[in-house]
Amino acid sequence: MKTLNLLARIIPAIIMLQTLFFKFSAAPESVYIFSSVGLEPWGRIATGVLELFASLLLLFNRQAIWGAILGIGLMIGAIFTHLFILGIEVMDDGGQLFFMALATLIGCAYTLYQRRDALKVFIYTIL
Repeated sequence: MKTLNLLARIIPAIIMLQTLFFKFSAAPESVYIFSSVGLEPWGRIATGVLELFASLLLLFNRQAIWGAILGIGLMIGAIFTHLFILGIEVMDDGGQLFFMALATLIGCAYTLYQRRDALKVFIYTIL
């Protein structure tokens, strides 16, 4: 079980970290995606920064809940953008970006589910 919990944090972190190169170097795929939704260049850069934060938070066990929440929000945005604006396949990638976003969402959701008691305590504390 510990291995699954660790993988549910590490895999999304790796996926988000490896996409940073493309976002920050203005790779043609990233520019195309963010131009298509009218957010180039600031949306691309801001998304990259947020994914960096989410990845780092996921890697630190005590902060993983916050990385999972941020990752879920980012991936819901990515998936909806694919479904309603870009399509599953972008620039002949065979749907790779869509499926990586889906895998990241699943890993983050699992991480959040595993830490649901800590989330409940936090919510009850602020209410």
